[in-house]
Amino acid sequence: MIAEASPTGNFKSRARFAAAGLVIVSLLMGYAGNARVSSAEDNHSHTQTITVPEEDRFTPFALTIHSGDSVEWVNKDTDDHTVVSDDAFNTTGPKGLNQMLPGTVAGGGNHGTFHLRFTHPGTFVYFCRFHSHLDGSNQPVAPGPDGGIQDANGNFGTPMMGVITVLRKDE
Repeated sequence: MIAEASPTGNFKSRARFAAAGLVIVSLLMGYAGNARVSSAEDNHSHTQTITVPEEDRFTPFALTIHSGDSVEWVNKDTDDHTVVSDDAFNTTGPKGLNQMLPGTVAGGGNHGTFHLRFTHPGTFVYFCRFHSHLDGSNQPVAPGPDGGIQDANGNFGTPMMGVITVLRKDE
């Protein structure tokens, strides 16, 4: 004997299936929405600022932050500068970073800015490619005779560089 489904029974079955699917989708959407909200609330991430004052240096030179925090570089100098990752020592942050920070002249009076979020612990060593270069040991050094400003004593100054230490969130 072959059973035939009545139109009412088939409809009820489809309606139950659709209702169950709707409940599951709603729960998943609610879970995903809550996950985003709670992660943002629990993250307690902060943004620290590194400034290029009206001279060739990053201040502060050394900065300690926590995983999930961000750093914003602000160039208040008239000259352009860059944030370049020293990948030989970079254990956190993007590799191959070479970000321009326009000066106030190029920026039409506005400060150049760049924002970077660090998602895991490590060290981020960076330098300005206009005001330092890497030597044979991958250490930032002052530009030397091919660039930079030499003082009366023949000194080419300190390389424009900085170091960010990223700790675990619980440290």
